[in-house]
Formats: sequence, structure tokens, C-alpha cells
Amino acid sequence: MRRMITFEFRKIFTRRIPVLGMGILLLFNLLFLSSVWRSMYATDGREAEATGMQAITLDKRIAEKYEGVLTDKKVKQMLEDFRPTTDLHGMNAAYLYQNSTQSAAYARFSDIDGNWNGLTVRDVYGDEKIQIGYVYGWLSVSQELVRIFFMLMLLEILMVAPVFSGEYGGADSLILTTRYGKTRGTAAKVAAAFLAAFLLTLFFVVFDLTAAFAVFGSEGLDCSIRFAPSEFTEYYIPFNLTCGQLLGYQILLIFTCTFAVTGMTLFVSAACRSQIAALAVSLAVFAAPMICNISEGDPLYRMIVLTPVYQVQFISLMSVDQMKNGLLYAVWALPEAFVLAAVGGGCSRKIFAGHQVS
Repeated sequence: MRRMITFEFRKIFTRRIPVLGMGILLLFNLLFLSSVWRSMYATDGREAEATGMQAITLDKRIAEKYEGVLTDKKVKQMLEDFRPTTDLHGMNAAYLYQNSTQSAAYARFSDIDGNWNGLTVRDVYGDEKIQIGYVYGWLSVSQELVRIFFMLMLLEILMVAPVFSGEYGGADSLILTTRYGKTRGTAAKVAAAFLAAFLLTLFFVVFDLTAAFAVFGSEGLDCSIRFAPSEFTEYYIPFNLTCGQLLGYQILLIFTCTFAVTGMTLFVSAACRSQIAALAVSLAVFAAPMICNISEGDPLYRMIVLTPVYQVQFISLMSVDQMKNGLLYAVWALPEAFVLAAVGGGCSRKIFAGHQVS
């Protein structure tokens, strides 16, 4: 059985299109990650100003001055330290960007002129203790990972779609007439597909996190995502998560998405007699939930956001209210992925083994 799985595994990774796709994705990955630190900018509003890696160092140094639990005293100190020194010409000070700490403070506690708007920390965050520090780097990485992982799912669909559909050109007769073709042969195909998808996802997760640690270090992983520049959509997650917890959920959801997508694609692959048809249908099934115009108040919304494509994007899923036991609704992605993987893998074997061959 091990040899059969190895054989099918090699078949997956020796097809030209998937190999080319992996090379392209790795290139885009490097470009996306490099764009994160190359686009960095920070100034203390007085003398120091920097871009790129120097901006990261400056931004960290500024954030270090205020790190710890957010208090009203710190808020007023930030507003005073970063008070605009030039005429804003009518621009709202809340949208002024000097550095990530200033931007986060002004977005929540500043009026149009850069003065305190009267809101306290309790007014904005309730009774939650907000741990602040340098979160800009890791939140930027999280945003880039959404794009990288979305492309990764497309690559995995491209990789898995031919597993069964690619055999209908004549190889199916050979496979299904051998002694173990309908049993171990089909099982090996399913096992190899899940193994290939898992290892590919693991590679990019490890690669991206290693690169991110090399650039940003561990600073900010224990800080709240709720005190961040307003440009980050992660702010709309209504829970006091740290950057580390956010990344943990994001990585968990990309693995649940991997298994769910692999299961669905295997099912489509066995049901379609053409590789092109299998690829087209798999992509359509994956992307279809994005065109559903359903409001958050609709009962169907909770089902839609659990689909694999929303697991990749993850913000909408993470924003759904907590369950009564305190767990985030996003944990339902685990049993859903298990069901889709089991049903997709099992049904694909039966469909392929059960069709008539000439």
C-alpha cells in the first residue's frame, strides 16, 4: 500500500502544470512578502523618518514607549506626542498617518483637529484590557497571507482535479481490472491527494512564518488586534484577540480549507470524465459562495461563511458571534472539513471504482 501511495504521490508532483504553478506561487509569495516590508513608512512627527526595514525599527521603538495595557493616560500622552505640527488643510486628523501607534490612537480617540474626542478607553473597548505594542508588522503579514493562501487553494484544486478524471482516457481500464485496483488503488489515490495537499500547505505556512519572524521578530504577537491602524480589516473582529491568536486561527482555517477543498475536488474529479471539466467545476464550487449576496442577519449567512473560500479569507468567519460556551464560531470549520474530506474521499473512490470500463 505504501508503494502505491508513493507512486500516486509522485504522479501528482510530476505533472507539468502543478509544478509550474508551484514555481509561480513561490515567486508571488516572495514578491508579496517583500512588498510588506518595502512599503513600510514611519515618522515620529518631529525629526526621525524612515522607510523599509528602518521604518520597522523606528515604528517598534515608538511603540515600545507605550507598550503594556492601554490607559486613558497613555491615550492623552499619544495625542499630545503626535499632535500635528502643520496645517492639515481640512483633512480629518483621524486619517493622518505618522506611525502605527499614532494611527491607532487617532483613529479612535481624536477629533477632526487632532484633539481628544472625549472618549475613554472604557467607552471604546468596554471592560477589556487592551495590550498594545507593535502590531503593524504581523497584521500586514496576516493580510498578505490571505492572498497567498487563496492562490494556494487554486493551485491545490489544479493539482487534485486530474487525480481521477485524468485516468478516464484509458488508464481506468488498466487500473480497475487489476487485483487491487478498485480497493487499494483508489484508496492510494485519495491518500496521495490529501498528503500532497497537506504537505504543500505546510510548506507555505512554514516558509511564510519563517520569513515573517526574520523580518518582524516576535514583537506584537501578544498584543491586541483591536488597537491597530484602521486600515486593517482585522479590527472588525469583535473579540480581544492577540496577533498570535489571530495567526493561530488563520493557520488552522487554512488547513481545514485544504482538507475540505481536497475532498470536494476529489469528488468532482471522479464524477467528471474530463480533466478540464473537473477543474472548471471544482473552481466554480470553490468560488460560488463569494457571489451570494446574503446579509449577516440572514440565518444562511452562518452556513455561507463556513465554506472553504471564506475560511481562506477568514475575517467574516472570525467576526461571527461567539457560541454560548465561549468558543469562536470559526471552530465549526474543523468538523465541517472532516465531513467534506471523508465524504469527498469516500464517494470519489466509489464513483471511480463503480463506473463501467471497456
